Amino acid sequence: MDPLVVGIVAGLIGLSFGAFGVLAFRASQRQRQLLEGPETEGSFPDGAADVLSVLGKAFVVVDAVDGVVRASPAAYAYGLVRGHTVVHRELLQMTAKVRGNGVILEKQFELPRGPLGQGTLVVNVRAAVLGDEYILLLADDRTELTRTEQIRNDFVANVSHELKTPVGAISLLAEALEASPDDEEAVRRFAARMHKEASRLAALVQDIIELSRLQGADVVHRGRAVDINDVVADAVDRSRLVAEAKNIEVRVGGRIDVPVFGDPDLLTNAFRNLIDNAIRYSPENTKVGIGLRHKDGLVSVSVTDQGEGMTPEDQGRVFERFYRVDAARSRQTGGTGLGLSIVKHVVENHGGEVTLWSQPGKGSTFTVRLPDMEQDPEDHRAAPRSPEQGAMA
Repeated sequence: MDPLVVGIVAGLIGLSFGAFGVLAFRASQRQRQLLEGPETEGSFPDGAADVLSVLGKAFVVVDAVDGVVRASPAAYAYGLVRGHTVVHRELLQMTAKVRGNGVILEKQFELPRGPLGQGTLVVNVRAAVLGDEYILLLADDRTELTRTEQIRNDFVANVSHELKTPVGAISLLAEALEASPDDEEAVRRFAARMHKEASRLAALVQDIIELSRLQGADVVHRGRAVDINDVVADAVDRSRLVAEAKNIEVRVGGRIDVPVFGDPDLLTNAFRNLIDNAIRYSPENTKVGIGLRHKDGLVSVSVTDQGEGMTPEDQGRVFERFYRVDAARSRQTGGTGLGLSIVKHVVENHGGEVTLWSQPGKGSTFTVRLPDMEQDPEDHRAAPRSPEQGAMA
């Protein structure tokens, strides 16, 4: 072959490899810039980037005109920064104050999570001078902590209100008894009312204790194989006296031949709450149906009553703590407003879900779905199946 041709071919091959190397280097540079955030010209304090990267918080560094010099991926994920710009006016006001007087500022903000929707992000922001020309913003996400605190405050307020009612009633009934010691009929009537209010108070305290216990329940580490048939039978047996008092037949249909992974006591309590609710809101001389089914890796237990049903608005709130569809009727039947909240908490702790179907005048059906336990073919020991696995089976 002509040496000239060989030389030209070799030169073209070398040029191709060189161009490929340049493109690869530029792609690597772009990837690094995406990870590290935008960076402009200027002196950045030595070692500052390394320190910021190990803080575990979102950070933004701005220059003298509030242009973003560097920002962490979390700052972009939170929506604090877009491109080379700090998005929120509140953060820019902080940088202006720090730039003006040199002091360290710390504030908590509730900021929009994005340009669309109503989602918000609660962040604790600390602003300080960094070097000679930069301002550092450190942001700590407090959204979940704030939400938990709000739930706890609401729960304490609701508990106080709910406890006040039976305690106040017992106090008034005691005064009435004291005022009429010689009236046997009044004494019997007031004593019966006191007994009813005391029973309601005991049920409320028990539900609060149960709900508190659920907060620390570790189903993953303490769970075991559970036969749902036995759990449902136990729950039905515990509700038998309530059903017999209203002449309601509780009928169980179907059988599940695979276990689930969980805590049998918690599951029994959840199903007892569902069955008690069905009995409480069904008319006398009717039936409550319980259906058991296993399909596609999911165990389903449905509890159907013949009550008045619920409106769509009530269905959306029925699992809230202390929410009652009919508050007056709940007081008459002894409901605490915590039963369905306990059910939802137990089921979610077991990796499942509880759903509701209801129509006014046609009763209600609560369905609990739990992942079954699949068999490990290698060691023949049962292993919990995730809900996603069950859906794909």
